[in-house]
Amino acid sequence: MSESSHDKKKPSFSNIIGPLLCFILVLAFICCLVFGFMQKPKAISLSYSDFLNAVKKNQVEAVVIIDNQYVYGTYAKGTERYGNFSTFIPYSDAELMPLLKVHNVVISGRSQEKTLLTYVLELLPLVFMFLMVWLLYRQGTMQSTRSIQFGKSRARHYDGSKKILFSDVAGQEEAKRELSEIVDFLKSPLKFISMGAKIPTGVLLVGNPGTGKTLLARAVAGEADVNFLHISGSDFVEMFVGVGASRVRDLFEQGRRSSPCIIFIDEIDAVGRARGAGFGGGHDEREQTLNQLLVEMDGFEGKDGIIVLAATNRPDVLDPALLRPGRFDRQIAVSLPDIKEREAILAVHTKKIQLSDDVDLRKFARATPGMSGADLANMVNEAALFAARKSKSHVDNEDFEEARDKILMGTARKSMILPQKERAMTACHEAGHALPYYFLEYVTPLHKVTIIPRGRALGLTIGLPDEDTHSQSKRALLDELVVMFGGYAAETIVYGDTTTGTQNDIRQATNLAHRMVCEWGMSDEVGAVSYGQEDEPIFMGKEIARHKDYSEETAKKIDEAVRRILDEAKHRAEELLSIHRNELDTLSAALLEYETLSDAEIRALLRIEPVRERPDSIAETGFILDKATKERKQRRKAAARTKAKPKDNDKDLQENLLFTQEETSEQKEPEKPKKTGK
Repeated sequence: MSESSHDKKKPSFSNIIGPLLCFILVLAFICCLVFGFMQKPKAISLSYSDFLNAVKKNQVEAVVIIDNQYVYGTYAKGTERYGNFSTFIPYSDAELMPLLKVHNVVISGRSQEKTLLTYVLELLPLVFMFLMVWLLYRQGTMQSTRSIQFGKSRARHYDGSKKILFSDVAGQEEAKRELSEIVDFLKSPLKFISMGAKIPTGVLLVGNPGTGKTLLARAVAGEADVNFLHISGSDFVEMFVGVGASRVRDLFEQGRRSSPCIIFIDEIDAVGRARGAGFGGGHDEREQTLNQLLVEMDGFEGKDGIIVLAATNRPDVLDPALLRPGRFDRQIAVSLPDIKEREAILAVHTKKIQLSDDVDLRKFARATPGMSGADLANMVNEAALFAARKSKSHVDNEDFEEARDKILMGTARKSMILPQKERAMTACHEAGHALPYYFLEYVTPLHKVTIIPRGRALGLTIGLPDEDTHSQSKRALLDELVVMFGGYAAETIVYGDTTTGTQNDIRQATNLAHRMVCEWGMSDEVGAVSYGQEDEPIFMGKEIARHKDYSEETAKKIDEAVRRILDEAKHRAEELLSIHRNELDTLSAALLEYETLSDAEIRALLRIEPVRERPDSIAETGFILDKATKERKQRRKAAARTKAKPKDNDKDLQENLLFTQEETSEQKEPEKPKKTGK
C-alpha cells in the first residue's frame, strides 16, 4: 500500500537549515577556543606586587604594556628567574613608567588584538536573533500547513504491488459471484448501461470476524484494476467537530478525480452507528461525519464512477439511513466456511509450509466446524510453530492435533500442580461429562477429555460434530443439558458433595434452558411465544437489561418451566451415571493415570463399539445406545400400546424425556465445539 501524495514529505532546504546552522556555530566555537589557546604566549602569571619587586631588583629586561592593563615581560639574563611572565595592572599607576625607566627596562606597548572568538561573540546576538525569527516563521508555516491537511482524507491508494485475485480467496463462491458484477461493470460498463441496468453504488460486506471481508475487498481491487482507495472507519473520527465531515468530503473528491474508482471503508460501524443513540444524546462529531457520508453517497451531487465498498461485523448497529437502497443497495453475507471451503482454506495456508505425507487436510476440515478462515490460518501457523520447536523437518499430523487442541481448549498448563484429592474430584467431574456422550442419542460425538489445566479450567471435555449443522432439535438440546449436568451429578454420586467447578456448567445450562423457553418455544407450559428482548449495548441507547414485556404471572411460569427443564436434565444425568457407575469409576481412574483420553481410547477402555461413518445425512447416525436404554424404549412402546401405567414414576419420567419429546429446530450459525468442564 502507498500513501496519498499529501502524506509524503520530501526533504527540503527548510528542513535542514536549522541543523546546519547549529553545526556551523558549534564548529566555529570549537575553532575559536583552539586558536585562542594557541595564540596565548606561554608565560608565568605574577602578582602586580611581585612584578614591581622584580623591577626594583633589576630582574626584568623588557615589558610590553597592552591597553594599560596587561603587562607581558621577560626576565633579564643572569637572574634567578628566566622566561616570560604576565601580570595585570589593577589600578592606574602613574609611578610605573618612571620606575621602569630608572631600572633601564625596555618598554613597548600595543592595543589588544581581536581574536576569532571575539568576532564570534560579537556576531552571536545577531545570529541568535536570526534563528528566533526563522523558527517563528517556520512554526507558523507548519501550523498553517497542518491546519490545511488536518481535514484531508487519510485514504491510501492500493498500488497493486501484492495483487490478490478471486482465485486466491478460498471458498465464499456466492460472495465472489456478487462482487464479480462490480468488477465487470468497471471493466465494461456499456454492457450494463445498454440494458438500462444500474450497478449497485454501495456494497456492504457482512460477516463474523475472520471470515475474509477485507481479503475479498483486496481481491476486488486486484480484479478490477482501477483506482482503489481504502480507509478505516476510525480514521474519520477526531476530537474536533467537523474534521470527520471534512475528511469524508475530501475522500469523495479524491474518488471523483480518480474515477472510475472503488472506495473501501473497513469497519464502517465505527462511524455509521445509529444517530441519537446512548445516554445524553449522540456524539456530535460522529453524527456530523455520518451525515456527510450520507450526503456524499446519495445526495444532491452525483458520484458517478464511484463504488463504495464497506465491511462490518455489526450490521445491527448501523443507521437505517445508511442501509437504504441508493446508498448500500446490496448486502453480501460472508459466512463461516463449510467443510469443502475449510479444506480449500487449509490448502491455501499450507502451501508455504513443509507438510508430512500423513497430514489429511480433509480430516482436519471435518474436525474444525465453526472455525473461520482466520482461525484455520492460526491453526496452520501454530502447527508450524510446534514443529519448529521440536526441530522437525516437516509438519506432521501430531503437530496439527496439538494446534487444534490449543485453539479449542487453550494452552495446557502442565506445570500446575494440584493436590491429589482435587485431581481425583476433577477426574470424576470430567468423567461425568464424558460418559453421557456414549449413552445419549442426540449429542455430538466426544472429541477429547482431559484433566490437564488449560486456560482457566482445571479440566475440559469437548465434543465435535461430525458435520456442519445449522439447526438443533429440542431432543438434542435436552441431551446437551444432560451432558452439562454430568459433572455435577458425578460429584454428587461419588462424593455426596459438589464443588465450585460446577459454576460454569450451571450458568450455561440455565442460559440454554431460558432460551429454550423464552425464544424457541420449547416448553409446553409457556407455549410457542417469544418473551423478552435480547440484551443490547448501553451505548446504542437500547435496553440495559432484558426488556420485560410480560406479566408477573407469565414470569412465574417461565421460571417454573426453566426450573423443570433443569431439574429433569439433572435427574437424567444422575440416573444415567448411577446405572453406569462402574464405567464412571473406570474412566475416572484412567484419567488420573493418563490425564488425557481421546474418543477412540475411551471406547477401547469401556469396550464401546466404534461409531460408523455418516458422510451424507443424519439418518445414518452412528451413536450407540446402551442395552438398558433400548430395553426401556421397548417397555415404553409396550406401555403406550396397552395404555398401562408404568410402575416406576422415575423410569416413566426418564423414558418420556428420552423418547417422546417433540423435535423443533432453530436457524443459527454452524455449530461450534461444545466445551464443558470444571
